[in-house]
Amino acid sequence: MKMVTAIIRPEMFNAVRTALEGEGIYGMTVSEVMGRGAQKGIALQFRGKAVPVDLIPKLKIEMVVKDADVERIIRIVRAHARTGRPGDGRIFVLPIERICRVRTDEEDPPES
Repeated sequence: MKMVTAIIRPEMFNAVRTALEGEGIYGMTVSEVMGRGAQKGIALQFRGKAVPVDLIPKLKIEMVVKDADVERIIRIVRAHARTGRPGDGRIFVLPIERICRVRTDEEDPPES
């Protein structure tokens, strides 16, 4: 199994979530995060002056999925989170070594 982590613009979340649900992918953890990439922040206008903002609000979506679903999820996130402007986000894919259930103490071996 793999963990797919997508960092996207908050305003793109509903489109991404709806597209994932349409493909039968429901399980996810979503966090509000702050970050910056190559654009090194932005400048906003406040009371007539430019104010630099180094960290920009983003959403982090984490999903633990079967290996076979990874490419499909990447395709969906790319298609529905893209604006074509800097700051659209990143997708990370990590291996999962172990899955432990808190409620029952069961452990599942990661599936391929």
